[in-house]
Amino acid sequence: MKRVFLFIVTNLAVMLVLGVAASVLGVNRYLTANGLNLGMLLGFAALMGFGGAIISLLISKPMAKWSTRAQVINQSADPTHRWIVSTVEQFASKAGIGMPEVAIFEGAPNAFATGAFKNSALVAVSTGLLQGMTKDEVEAVIGHEVAHIANGDMVTMTLIQGVMNTFVVFLSRVIGYFVDRVILRNQNDGPGIGYYVSTFVLDMVLGVLAAVVVAWFSRQREYRADAGAAQLMGRKQPMINALARLGGLNPGELPRAVEAMGISGKGGVMALLSTHPPIEDRIRALQQSA
Repeated sequence: MKRVFLFIVTNLAVMLVLGVAASVLGVNRYLTANGLNLGMLLGFAALMGFGGAIISLLISKPMAKWSTRAQVINQSADPTHRWIVSTVEQFASKAGIGMPEVAIFEGAPNAFATGAFKNSALVAVSTGLLQGMTKDEVEAVIGHEVAHIANGDMVTMTLIQGVMNTFVVFLSRVIGYFVDRVILRNQNDGPGIGYYVSTFVLDMVLGVLAAVVVAWFSRQREYRADAGAAQLMGRKQPMINALARLGGLNPGELPRAVEAMGISGKGGVMALLSTHPPIEDRIRALQQSA
């Protein structure tokens, strides 16, 4: 509930900051005089920025199960399944969160955690991970995913994405109006071609910049989850070994919705767009940690 409250407060704070800044700079008066209602724009930006992010968070669990074809094993009698469930239960208790659903999905080595709430999340591991790692390494990976849940990373990343989306929607339309009215001197009642072209281009350009910011936060969360796994296990060597093992394997791709919460992920076209730091950097950070 604390993070949900933070989510709402941050949304309102972003709207307030944008509104005050626009008023102080005189943008409010200019936009209103030229047919763009700032209050409606702020509402539209919030709806577009946070609406999709909130919906994706709320449906993250069923979508993750469907997209990976993960099978929940909490009630399974299989010895391997019981060990995985018991490990998740132990770590969840240490982390002070409710018991997550536990699932297995077919595929190359990987794992992920997802869910809108800390006490009703999902932890899933792949068959390739179970086959390619030792028991201690698998437990370290599970600890990493439980740490993501305990840290509230799903809500945090949704919050950051929503904030970035809001700024993109708001700024692209304000700048688009400026280009249309001031530079191209459109005198018609409605927006002209300059507004639509500028908004379309700025949505893409600012969207890339926003993705860079979101990816940076995601990489910091990975370091924290690695450290959380070491803390849950009481030693960091299993997590270091698990990361080293991942460095020599070909991790499986995860659906975009849960990629940032996976144990490993492929970077984007540039390192700035990668949701995960390089394996060697993660190992180094753990080795240097207290």
